[in-house]
Amino acid sequence: MRRGAVIVAIAALALGLLAFVPWIADGYQLSLAIGILNYAVLATAWTLFSGPTRYVSLATVAFFGIGAYTVAVLGEVLAWPVVLLIALGTGSVVALVVGFATLRLSGVYFVIFTFGLAELIRQVVTWFEVNVTRTLGRYVFVDISQEQIYWQLLGLTALVFGAGYAIRRSRLGLALRVIGDDEVVARHLGIGTTAAKVALFTFSAGFMTLCGAIMAPRWTYIDPAIAFNPVVSFQVLIMALLGGAHRLYGPLLGVIPLTLLFEFLLARFPNHFSILIGLAFMAIVYAIPRGITGLVEQASARLRRGAAP
Repeated sequence: MRRGAVIVAIAALALGLLAFVPWIADGYQLSLAIGILNYAVLATAWTLFSGPTRYVSLATVAFFGIGAYTVAVLGEVLAWPVVLLIALGTGSVVALVVGFATLRLSGVYFVIFTFGLAELIRQVVTWFEVNVTRTLGRYVFVDISQEQIYWQLLGLTALVFGAGYAIRRSRLGLALRVIGDDEVVARHLGIGTTAAKVALFTFSAGFMTLCGAIMAPRWTYIDPAIAFNPVVSFQVLIMALLGGAHRLYGPLLGVIPLTLLFEFLLARFPNHFSILIGLAFMAIVYAIPRGITGLVEQASARLRRGAAP
């Protein structure tokens, strides 16, 4: 209990300090802070599901794009809280349907399907826009300032970390860790593996959808190629792996340095950005498969063994 109270106190203090960023940062610094919070939410939400189950999902941008497009369609006609609720409901329903249909798959089959899901949704939205609305893309005019986007993302970050902390300490969290270790054993222990995976997959997708909705007003124009850009899914995966997906706070250790790195690469090498992301992914998987947190834990274990009499 004492350790939990200390963690909560530190988190509350950090959030309180971060809330002042829009008042002291200039335009570029605020934009960078928004980008970091955006990927912090996405990578942590990805880890909620993929961390304990070890199912590698590339569907992040599918739900992110659903949230963004919901705002593009409804942002001017409905109140902002209502738009967010509709985005959350839409993303959750899609995740629920997809989860029941696909979470019996595992390994490379699940990876391929989730990548295909994002592309499928992008193509469906493109077809609808071209053939029904007779246009491709939408302008986003929502009266939400950059400061408000930052504070909403900060609140969403707090929610996703709080939810992750609660889940990790719950029976659902234990069940998911057993599934990640050996799904066959989990079934023999009487764990409803499909229900547990679908529940957390849907919960994780809800945060991704809300993140996309909150980020949408940053763009004055959205089209399917922007909202459903597959690079987002790979960036989130790389960030989570670099930090360490086996710990809830792990992705944050990957988000901050890689957001800064990707910002630099995109500005200096825009035509080679995707290639450089691929190289970064291979380097991380090969050099530090358990991420920064894994390296720290290994170093701590060696120190303890060295100090032992």
